[in-house]
Amino acid sequence: MKTKQINIRKQGHIKKWQDDKGFGFIETAAGESVFFHVSAFKAQRRPTIGEQVVFTVEQDNQGRLQAKDVQELSFVQQKMAQKNQKIRQRNHKRNAQAEFEAGQKKRLFLGIGFYGVLILLAVMNKLSWLIVAWYAALGVITYGMYAKDKAAAQGGDWRTPESTLHLLSALGGWVGAMVAQTYLRHKSQKPEFRIVYYLTVIINLAGLLFMMVGGGLTALEGLL
Repeated sequence: MKTKQINIRKQGHIKKWQDDKGFGFIETAAGESVFFHVSAFKAQRRPTIGEQVVFTVEQDNQGRLQAKDVQELSFVQQKMAQKNQKIRQRNHKRNAQAEFEAGQKKRLFLGIGFYGVLILLAVMNKLSWLIVAWYAALGVITYGMYAKDKAAAQGGDWRTPESTLHLLSALGGWVGAMVAQTYLRHKSQKPEFRIVYYLTVIINLAGLLFMMVGGGLTALEGLL
């Protein structure tokens, strides 16, 4: 018997079921009675009267409706919930990745901007090029120490003490630390570490400003 599928997904409950004959009827919310055969029931069991189902509708060559692809409503709802959960997780990951990439650019621009200010001050003879070189060298060294510590963490080797990383940051390597935290994703999720890191940035910038205003750079340049 030829059938013609009607692309309509309906919901209803099994009103009648004759287990010995293997067929029954589904009643929709609109009061329609739709025939279905056990072969159309997708669960690995026999249908039961009263259970809620979801199905598609087909017409035979005489125009009579019959249900196909009959599934338990609870099963369909569970699958939809899982699908929606995956979509939310995927969207969350995309948003988090977008925010992370935006943060990467901001921190990189901040680091470049800081070095740019140092170079500008040196060009204007308000800061020694030795100080610029000091900050550049400390930045590279600090980044390298972060990379070494991350490799040690992944390989189970001897770790670099956090106090050492903070000391390097306070001495002027905070830009390298910031870039390492952002691009290496190391020490970027630990709140206590981040708080101390920000304190080292403040201490370093305050010290640099104090020396520039108070004339302490002359003594420091003499040491360098």
